[in-house]
Amino acid sequence: MKQLLLLTGFVLCYTFAFAQPPKDTAYIRDHYTKMEKYIPMRDGKKLFTSIYVPKDQSKKYPILMTRTPYTVSPYGENNYRRSLGQNTLLLEEGFIFVYQDVRGKWMSEGDFIDVRPDIDNKKGNQVDESSDTYDTIDWLIKNLPNNNGKVGIEGISYPGFYSTASLPNAHPALKAVSPQAPVTDWFIGDDFHHNGALFLMDAFSFITSFGVPRPHPITPAQFKTGIKFKYTDNYKFYLKMGALPNYKTHYFGDSVKFWNDMMAHPNYDSFWQAMNIRPHLKKLTPATMVVGGFFDAEDCFGALHVFDAIEKQNPASHPNTLVMGPWYHGGWESPDMQHFGDQDFGSNTSKWFRENLELPFFKYYLKDEGENTLPKAAIYISGSNEWKKFSKWPPENSTEKTMYLHANGKLSFDAPTSGEGFDEYVSDPSSPVPYQDGVQRDRTREYMLDDQRFAERRPDVKTYQTDTLSSDITLTGPVVADLLTSISTTDADYVVKLIDVFPDNYPAPTPNPKNVQLAGYEMLVRGEIFRGKYRNSFEKPEPFVPGKVTEVKYNLPDVGHTFRKGHRIMIQIQSSWFPLADRNPQKFVDITQAKDSDFQKSNIRIYHDGQNKSSIKVTVLE
Repeated sequence: MKQLLLLTGFVLCYTFAFAQPPKDTAYIRDHYTKMEKYIPMRDGKKLFTSIYVPKDQSKKYPILMTRTPYTVSPYGENNYRRSLGQNTLLLEEGFIFVYQDVRGKWMSEGDFIDVRPDIDNKKGNQVDESSDTYDTIDWLIKNLPNNNGKVGIEGISYPGFYSTASLPNAHPALKAVSPQAPVTDWFIGDDFHHNGALFLMDAFSFITSFGVPRPHPITPAQFKTGIKFKYTDNYKFYLKMGALPNYKTHYFGDSVKFWNDMMAHPNYDSFWQAMNIRPHLKKLTPATMVVGGFFDAEDCFGALHVFDAIEKQNPASHPNTLVMGPWYHGGWESPDMQHFGDQDFGSNTSKWFRENLELPFFKYYLKDEGENTLPKAAIYISGSNEWKKFSKWPPENSTEKTMYLHANGKLSFDAPTSGEGFDEYVSDPSSPVPYQDGVQRDRTREYMLDDQRFAERRPDVKTYQTDTLSSDITLTGPVVADLLTSISTTDADYVVKLIDVFPDNYPAPTPNPKNVQLAGYEMLVRGEIFRGKYRNSFEKPEPFVPGKVTEVKYNLPDVGHTFRKGHRIMIQIQSSWFPLADRNPQKFVDITQAKDSDFQKSNIRIYHDGQNKSSIKVTVLE
């Protein structure tokens, strides 16, 4: 008999019932008329669309749209949302707000396909998210009274993907698009996989609470997943579950298509490659503002790489802005993002973004108001706690430098000598390194910048740190781990963490209700995992030769952080990050089909001698 599940965290963070104080429903009801329409697509399917039109019809308004798989509720023309637009300032400015259930979700017709692939040269009635957006805009422009002929699109996370997907072959009326934490690549860096390693908690919770197909057009109140369970300690729960095939046996059966698809495609094959929207972001006409959070546990990769793809595949004159702040997933629309986790960023960073970047972007391109003063990149630098504007990203005035690992846990910009050797640890899948200290039920968002002292104490985590810094060092851009390693088995994972070590006399915050000890605090600035068998190709994995020195080189997401004078820079290296990521059996097998008996210990060596120089490349702002 299947256990019962009650799991909400993953979907709640996607629905974005933000803490941002909304206008109440009475205000929206007094100032807007709600309409519900089924808008026809070119293949005859109709998509359910909620439309909120200002009652003041004395002027024309631009249209601001969000397309979502997470429901446009409440349903019914007499039932009003509590807020309109992600940014309450947009409501006050006056827009026509449009929300649409994407094809195959909730009350829309058609079949749903996760991250539906873009079709470059559509023929006849072929459809994708680009064509559905085009057809929707065409209907809105022709049928809504008092629209000014200009449309903007915004969306966070999965709706961020639909924002990105509106860009190829965009409707001429689409003038401004803001993909925010956009789902972009579900194998390389977003949500379900990072560099081939399955992000176990996110994948499992997504499937159990969102991935179950609907039987027919239906509202959330009528929909039951049929998959239920309950637990209090995620580390114990996932460890007890064991190998990945056990999840299907105990919970899914054949009822959840996307889980089965994931298990059937363990490598970066055409299934995953077709979902990648980045190659299609060419010859774009709408202005773009890509938004992300450096401490986003879900789609930090998407924001950075959508921006990069637009930059590389379009003329330099294309208006494209990157905004990265010290935010969790969607935190830029939270009412006050001065604090996150144990850190105080000195000011309300989300409010500054909404007032100085997001609102001017949509006003300029949709209402012809204001001036186009947006930079190429607006980046919040944590540590020094300041916004900086750059003419490109990474900044022009930055230099790539290399930090080398040394014996005795040393880290420096000087290369090691031939007299050094290696560090070794035993990676044991039966006792994996936890991703966070303490006991949690759901995957937290605070782990992205939490204290790492708990991990340093473990024998299967190797730690390297600089001497006390004599001056500030600001990193703005890529971080590349370049490890020279050997293992006693045929596969292993690598987790590299970049950490800011606070001075031993650093004062505690005031007030301090959680009794946070910032003296000696080891703040995670960036961490990323890599599945070793993909070191040469995500499409064609290769086993390690036991005992052979092998290079494992991979990119961590970009950073924007100042390591202050008196602090230290630390690197931690480990081979598990559980249950954030699934366990590697450390045996060259298809992990999606592995048996519990396949899991084995591995002796991992990290080399730092004159010939094998393990290092971390960083981009230093001059």
